[in-house]
Order: sequence, then C-alpha cells, then structure tokens
Amino acid sequence: MAAETTTMTKQRARRATRVGVVHSDKRNQTIGVTIEYRVKHPKYGKIMLRRSKLHAHDEKNEARIGDEVEVVSCRPLSKTKCWRLLRVIRKAPEGLA
Repeated sequence: MAAETTTMTKQRARRATRVGVVHSDKRNQTIGVTIEYRVKHPKYGKIMLRRSKLHAHDEKNEARIGDEVEVVSCRPLSKTKCWRLLRVIRKAPEGLA
C-alpha cells in the first residue's frame, strides 16, 4: 500500500491566466499589466469597459511597454505581486515606447 501512494501524484488545480497589455516596465523583473474586460451594468444593461492593473514577475525582463502578454497566477512574491509572465503574445511596434 505504501508503494502505491508514493507513485501516485496529485493533480494541481488549473491556474488562472489573463491576457493584457504592459503599461510599465521600469522596475527590475516586474511589469505592470492592464487587463481590460467588459461587464454588463446590473440595472441598465449597458455594456461597460472596465480595467484592472496587475503587477507581474518578469524573470528575464523581456516584456516592454505596449506588448500583449499572458500572465498566470502564482504564490505571492511581494506585497502587490502575485502574477508571473507566462509568454509575450505580440510585441509592440518599435516606435511606441
């Protein structure tokens, strides 16, 4: 019985991912990402555009301002940083930054 429990591995739950645009890359290994989403007003029904700002860990400092990136949730790395960069989806044009 003991041998069976050591060979079985626990499945990790799916981690939340978000796609957004980098709005800040001034800090070392940290980027600011803006996530835009649409939400329906509860009373009037109008579709509104909302934004959230996240701080994400960028280990290799590869993301630049204007890049579209995918971030994934992780354990808290600092007071405000609990996301990390998964991949850069699309690079920004050269003249933007």
